[in-house]
Amino acid sequence: MAVIRVGSIGIGAISRCVHLPGIEKSPDLQLVAVCDIDPQALAWARETYGIDEAHCFTDYRQLIACPEVDAVDISTPNDSHFEIALEAARAGKPYAVEKPLTLTSEQADQLAQATEENHVVNMVCFSYRFKAAARYARDLVRQGKIGKLYHVDMQYYQAWALPFCETPLKWRFVAERTGSGALGDLGSHALDLVRFVTGQEYTRLVSHTGTFIHERKLEDGSGMGTVDVDDFSNYMAEMDGGTAATFRITRYAFGRGNYQTMELYGSEGAIQYELDHAAPDTDEIFVCIGHFNGEKHIFSKLPIPEEYKCDQMQAFADKINGKDDGLAAGIEDGRINQHAVDAVLRSAKTGMWETIQ
Repeated sequence: MAVIRVGSIGIGAISRCVHLPGIEKSPDLQLVAVCDIDPQALAWARETYGIDEAHCFTDYRQLIACPEVDAVDISTPNDSHFEIALEAARAGKPYAVEKPLTLTSEQADQLAQATEENHVVNMVCFSYRFKAAARYARDLVRQGKIGKLYHVDMQYYQAWALPFCETPLKWRFVAERTGSGALGDLGSHALDLVRFVTGQEYTRLVSHTGTFIHERKLEDGSGMGTVDVDDFSNYMAEMDGGTAATFRITRYAFGRGNYQTMELYGSEGAIQYELDHAAPDTDEIFVCIGHFNGEKHIFSKLPIPEEYKCDQMQAFADKINGKDDGLAAGIEDGRINQHAVDAVLRSAKTGMWETIQ
């Protein structure tokens, strides 16, 4: 099958660290066009990936309409995910879009409908679905290795918003640009990962969110700006299989980089998935299975079989080529996730349990 020619929109940090290297590594993908409103980002793409000036765009519509672009990669800030993905869907071009899918559930519903009506191949970049330890944990749960699942405890901690970091008012602190703060940035990943591993859906939840620093320096140094999103988000959820889930999400965890822990406790065993514990970006899995190990409180680290190791952008290529494993998130996963995020925001305001609509 011919190589898929990709146009990438948004050449920021997540693009440079994950998307573009993944495209370059895949034998099935070729980066042929880029788009960004920042001239320096376009210059970087030209120099790094050899994209000619004719295929460097400042208007995403031009990139999507470009006849040399077969598929679209979207790594922009949250407030433009909806309009760009909708344009790609209407053009009939496969797209991969960063999370969270949109700013609201209404946008997510509209995008899902347009994508399905136009039969467009799609992927929502919930990147932790591609961690081998998470996939291994998913299989162990489905094989019944830990019996009936009672509890899931999910943590996702970063530290870059702490006062000593002196982080300015980036777009991630502005509700109009990002929708929510730590919740949409980290909590959406956590919601998806728990759903992915357990195979259960959320039915209702209750939350507590808050902001520690309410003003930050503007990036241009002209003064101070208001932070109007959450710095942390803690919530409890009921799942349709009867599992009780807890989530702790923050950008204020001193000493943490991109730290995740998911603990799953069942009637016959327990699983602990870890990320960024032993070393940065290293994923591991520990299990306690069987009554002897349970009585002795023995958790053992498992070697992860090669079959669980995969790459996000290769998964996008596989979806387009019709040979994917079915585990990458699609538009329906993104839509469900956005409804859960909105329920967390509603509960934070009402102080009440909210159903997932």
